[in-house]
Amino acid sequence: MTGCREPRSYKIYNVIYACPIRSADTSGRGEARSVTTSDVGVPTYDQLLWPTIKALASLGGSGALSEINERVVELETYSPEQQAVLHGDGPQTEIEYRLAWARTHLKIMGLAENSSRGVWTLTEHGRTVDEADVPKIHVEARRAKQAERAERQRRATPPGSAPSRLERVGTEDADDTDVDNWKDVLLEAVMAMPPDAFERLAQRLLREAGFISVNVTGGSGDGGIDGLGVYRLSLVSFPVFFQCKRYRGSVTPGAVRDFRGAMAGRGDKGLLITTGTFTSEAKKEATRDGAPPVDLIDGNRLCDLLREYKLGVTTEIVEKVVVKREFFAEI
Repeated sequence: MTGCREPRSYKIYNVIYACPIRSADTSGRGEARSVTTSDVGVPTYDQLLWPTIKALASLGGSGALSEINERVVELETYSPEQQAVLHGDGPQTEIEYRLAWARTHLKIMGLAENSSRGVWTLTEHGRTVDEADVPKIHVEARRAKQAERAERQRRATPPGSAPSRLERVGTEDADDTDVDNWKDVLLEAVMAMPPDAFERLAQRLLREAGFISVNVTGGSGDGGIDGLGVYRLSLVSFPVFFQCKRYRGSVTPGAVRDFRGAMAGRGDKGLLITTGTFTSEAKKEATRDGAPPVDLIDGNRLCDLLREYKLGVTTEIVEKVVVKREFFAEI
């Protein structure tokens, strides 16, 4: 995991964001080198504000996280190298991480809103705003938020005293960008597993998801196929070959083609699972016309599935208590 928080690179503040990140695995051995975002020109979060608005508009005014991320990359034509940079050790790419911050700031700016189901929507202001006005709105919104926090802190903290434990633990404006930190912990645990154990985990996951006769064949001269499962859907069933890539970095279109080649003559449905991410070109290759489709499960989706099927992950509902000191000061 990384200790890096919000990227702060907007030129008015004269601060440059320089969080250590990793590039995609290019060695084939699951290794990644440490780089800085300047190596490949990854856009800063404030540079992603307008692209996010454009992406939402092109999606009809609303979109799920994956749709928004993919549309931004498509519209802005970011290079494979830019897309391959991970935030810390993953599972998010640096672009995805900064897009999350862009959405958070668009919400603060009153240009977008989100539902509990993770669907983001442009507000009326967001649908009509001009690109030239976005930086000004951004600056004004940040200043207003900072003033609001300062005023709340002034009212809540007596002169000369430090913030209380309650104030540190529960505040109304605590950001929600850390809600997926459990995925970092989970992926670290998965990465620490021996390769054969990871294949067994994939086998268990597929069984929980409805596959039958799941057999792991990794390491037996299978030419890149780690296992075969039979998926039953109502009255029909069909074989699905799967491959597991347990490494940090991005899976390239070449890996998808190699996997499809290993399937040739043996089946026409494949499932590629990785703890990392897939480049946009790899996603296109997976659904290329005229070729057998390959379904992709990246690190984020893998974590969600492990949580859904309660494989090494439990969910607890925690009651959060927030004390509004200003209420008692003003009553």
